[in-house]
Amino acid sequence: MLSNKVVPNEYGRFRDAVLNGEIPVCETISMQMNRIDDDIANPDFYYDSQAIQGYIDFCENELTLTDGTDLTLLPTFRLWAEDLLAWYHYVDKKVYDPVSGKFKIVRTKQRLRNKQYLIIARGNSKSLYETTLQAYFLTIDTSTTHQVTTAPTMKQAQEVIQPLSTAISRSRGPLFKALTQGDNKSRMTYSQSKLASTKKGIENKITNSLLEIRPMRMDKLQGLRSKVATVDEWLSGDVKEDVIGALEQSAAKGGMDDYVIVAVSSEGTVRDSVGDTIKMELLSILRGDYYDPHTSIWYYRLDDVKEVANPDMWMKASPNIGITVSWEAYQRDVERAEANPATRNDILAKRFGIPVEGHTYFFTYEETQLHNPVNFDGLDCSMGMDASQGDDFWAFSWLFPLSHGRMGVKVRSYITKRKYLKQPTATRQKFDELIAEGTLIVFDEVILDWQDVYEDVIEYIFSHDWNVVSFGFDPYNASAFVERWINENGEIGVVKVKQGVRTESVPLGELKALASERMLIFDEETMKFSMGNSIVIQDNNGNFKLNKMRAEDKIDNVASTMDALVAFKENKEHFL
Repeated sequence: MLSNKVVPNEYGRFRDAVLNGEIPVCETISMQMNRIDDDIANPDFYYDSQAIQGYIDFCENELTLTDGTDLTLLPTFRLWAEDLLAWYHYVDKKVYDPVSGKFKIVRTKQRLRNKQYLIIARGNSKSLYETTLQAYFLTIDTSTTHQVTTAPTMKQAQEVIQPLSTAISRSRGPLFKALTQGDNKSRMTYSQSKLASTKKGIENKITNSLLEIRPMRMDKLQGLRSKVATVDEWLSGDVKEDVIGALEQSAAKGGMDDYVIVAVSSEGTVRDSVGDTIKMELLSILRGDYYDPHTSIWYYRLDDVKEVANPDMWMKASPNIGITVSWEAYQRDVERAEANPATRNDILAKRFGIPVEGHTYFFTYEETQLHNPVNFDGLDCSMGMDASQGDDFWAFSWLFPLSHGRMGVKVRSYITKRKYLKQPTATRQKFDELIAEGTLIVFDEVILDWQDVYEDVIEYIFSHDWNVVSFGFDPYNASAFVERWINENGEIGVVKVKQGVRTESVPLGELKALASERMLIFDEETMKFSMGNSIVIQDNNGNFKLNKMRAEDKIDNVASTMDALVAFKENKEHFL
């Protein structure tokens, strides 16, 4: 039944359980509930109870688990599928009428959701959920012609296909029996089967539909024009490209307005990834920063790391705990994290949805987020410089003391075209973003010429009318630049900042404190990129220095900001 007033069946049961205190939920799930409540109140959106019931009946009548046992849908599967499949709206389209020879407006019913993101702890059978959707569209939706499932590895993608292959072989329900058996009640040969696993994937010969596995690579996914796609472990550190965006663009170019993309993953452990960017967009939607009724978001996690010690809260991250994953397994992982700190970050991310990283990153995810655009033109500042090692980054930062203890930051970096072209594809794509922003300058040189850098820096300072009161620099490879600066600007405020555990620990700690209070004000992707890449090495006394995980993970602008801070502190009396 189609209605724009009723509360959806599965969501209604879930909401009642939450309100009664039977199910604990995290803030992000609570925000998704608010979105659904808004959809219920919207007279333009309709709930179709038959759509979700059709999915439930199909799954429980036809599908099996990989071991051949009958499938009973989990309440979470019903909830997620209802949110994806059972919401509709009406769209006016201009259609050509061959009878009249004119275009006319036709009002059509259309599924409201095109995308669903599911971030959930390991062990919650998320791949099986993908299987149920792929199977449903392959056999029930006769308009579907091409479907794809992808994952960081082909083995992971195969996990989506395998339960469906098992269900087809078993042919438990009436539909699968009809598709795999003859009318004379004798089993048809493999080649005669209308639904079968083939070398291409799984084919439905009645609808001429194909479900296939593809590697998680842009060149293998672009141009597919798949109506249905499932993307597994999209927050994995191995994912360097926006494959979800590629699938969406291909579907849109193919003229499909009823495509479905379902992206599921446990929490990631790599910073500044494509997944991080997508996740920030999802959080913006959940918060209501911008409106997107076409995207369903179920983001399960603990709200605080302190909740790890409270088993009553574990369901926030793992709603199927006690069903698909045991309480004992969780307890063992908690004990393992306590006994072996090397496993801690992975367990926090994969079991509890807490977005920590596989390394000790200095700045938290929230601390690296951009502030609203700011203008520091005409202000006093402290400049910091981290000089290039040949053709590598040459980084500059300008630190602006503001009211109430805040510090503004602007940055600029330089690199050679030769170095740029040597970067991995994903890194070049990131660099292209920084170049477009105007904070990364590429010189067509083999080795960076310090004089070219100097001239551009001076011009940049003049263009913003900044008064450089102090100048901090790492002495490595900086002598010529600094000498010219002193000749032209004098020695006042010039500070040598040697890098190392003893000298870096204090200013880095101060930057961290500013960032944690959102008092380090920056609006440029290059600064965000550098902060997101920064990890630290600690000595036995608890002092730390900057490091990075990979050569392409640039941290230079954090280093130059640290240099600017040291110079500012030593020259405070010269600032107004």
